[in-house]
Amino acid sequence: MKRAPVPVALLVLAIATVTACGGGESAEDKIVGVVEAAETTANPRNCTELQTQRFNEQVTQQSGKGATKACEAEVKEGPAQAKGVTVSNVSVNDEKATAEVAFKGGPLDSQTLDIALVEAEGDWKIDRVEGFAAYDGKALGAAFEKRFEEVPEGLSPRQAKCIARKVAESNEAEAEELFFGGSSEPIIKLAEGCA
Repeated sequence: MKRAPVPVALLVLAIATVTACGGGESAEDKIVGVVEAAETTANPRNCTELQTQRFNEQVTQQSGKGATKACEAEVKEGPAQAKGVTVSNVSVNDEKATAEVAFKGGPLDSQTLDIALVEAEGDWKIDRVEGFAAYDGKALGAAFEKRFEEVPEGLSPRQAKCIARKVAESNEAEAEELFFGGSSEPIIKLAEGCA
């Protein structure tokens, strides 16, 4: 028996229906993509499209629009991005998620962070660094020393080495307070000890 030809439009509709019922990107895939883009690309739009205001305030230690402007300026300034990241242990709970992010290169080289994300209008954004999932103070100090060699930020070589050494000597709780505590005071205090 000869089969009747199926109109191409019906085949397209059938494929589209199957894709709409479970195909496409999962929340986990979207989260991995957001984190990879935010941490490895130097695009000022990341500060608003891939990150929340809360995250910008946490990492820049500024508030309001000043945090977004500081984020955008930092992105434009230079090589603060990771060469690569590995995103693992993604856990999604409705419009909130957590993940671990392991960094390769950049100022967080060899560190793994616990991060929180939120979903708004179908888009995932990095909302907060919760802390270190795996901390290596020695590697963090070395990454800072390398960064200061590339971008001295007005520091003398002696000051840069001193700050990098103090970062390397910090325990995990001290490092979390320095970088994710939301206040510039611990960083200022550390730098003043190297003046």
